[in-house]
Amino acid sequence: MRTDGATVIGGVAAADLAAAYGTPLLALDTDVLDENLERFARAGARTGIDVCYAGKALLFVELARRIAATPLGIDVCSLGELLTAERAEVAAERLVLHGCGKTDVELQAAANGRVGRVVVDNETELERLAAFASHARPVRVLLRVNTGIAVRTHAYVRTGGEDSKFGFARESIDAAIAAALASPGLRLAGVHSHLGSQIFEPEPFAASVDVVMEAYGRMARAGAPVEEIVLGGGFGVDARPGGEKIDLEATLATMARAARDDAHARRLQPPRIGIEPGRAIVADAGTSLYRVVAVKRHGSRRFAIVDGGIADNPRPALYGAYHHPRLANRDGSADEDEFTVCGRSCENDRLVVAALPRDLVAGDLLALETTGAYTYSMAGNYNRFPKPAVVFAGAGRHRLVVRRERDDDLLRNDLDGPS
Repeated sequence: MRTDGATVIGGVAAADLAAAYGTPLLALDTDVLDENLERFARAGARTGIDVCYAGKALLFVELARRIAATPLGIDVCSLGELLTAERAEVAAERLVLHGCGKTDVELQAAANGRVGRVVVDNETELERLAAFASHARPVRVLLRVNTGIAVRTHAYVRTGGEDSKFGFARESIDAAIAAALASPGLRLAGVHSHLGSQIFEPEPFAASVDVVMEAYGRMARAGAPVEEIVLGGGFGVDARPGGEKIDLEATLATMARAARDDAHARRLQPPRIGIEPGRAIVADAGTSLYRVVAVKRHGSRRFAIVDGGIADNPRPALYGAYHHPRLANRDGSADEDEFTVCGRSCENDRLVVAALPRDLVAGDLLALETTGAYTYSMAGNYNRFPKPAVVFAGAGRHRLVVRRERDDDLLRNDLDGPS
């Protein structure tokens, strides 16, 4: 949103946020965030679909607390994400443990009742979890099935199909069912699937229902007390102005209808259905603010170098993700040039190539939009840059929710003394 030529986030001028908290900065518009949370909760209630927020997209304590105030659960895929949810006092039954390479510590946490369900990815993990689980406190598990459906998305974020590492192959499901039923500490509750990210059509979700319900039917016939299927997340978010959008309500209705019809055809009790959106909830609530530190020309190309880059947002380098840039502190000239916006790391860390005002200068503030998902959560310390701060901005107010890393944070794990 722009007011008098300046970018406004949650009713607060981006320039004011940058002045108060410094840059790089991730600003989350809580008005947008709350609207997205409400939209998914409402659509889920209408279609009878349970919604869990995928914590891998972005998770910190205050965000977990905000989600806990809604009907949504939270998916966690590491001990760190679990600890974050626990500090936010999210009830264990609202947490689902994910991941394809869970550690013993994480599996023990599940066996100790710190999560409500575990999505089991492979045969070895099933055996290891069974060893930790006890008959006195059985662990509810969902078997993750690789549906074999390869969706139209970038290969790096495709999680179904034979080139994907995730889930049980379809031919190994019967053995997994038998192993789960043979363990007194496991309660086989259903089937999980995930096709990938950035999916804009409802058809792949509907197509996956047939595979998932086939596995669900095998479990039911084997005597498992199955009750639910999870059809994943991956609902697309197009960061380009006027870009493609998924029809959420229609997609969820399609899922529900396909599962109901499939269950009827197989003479099964219709299962509860779950989804796990992350990006679709938090992406467009986020804006990354950067200060321009240099503007330069090489031949016909113009570069704007900013005070962030690959360390705080590796997505453009990983798979060409696009975040639309805007001059955030003023209007700028009507004439535009194509700029390559780069970070300051020791890489050609191109963030975006886009048209910006020709009079862009050092000291200007740039806003990269739709950065709420998979930016801060994927951030690192390349070149020993500190991770940025995160702020909430909404209804004209703002507050710090994650502080910027300090110099002592960067050095806290370094040991002094002889090697």
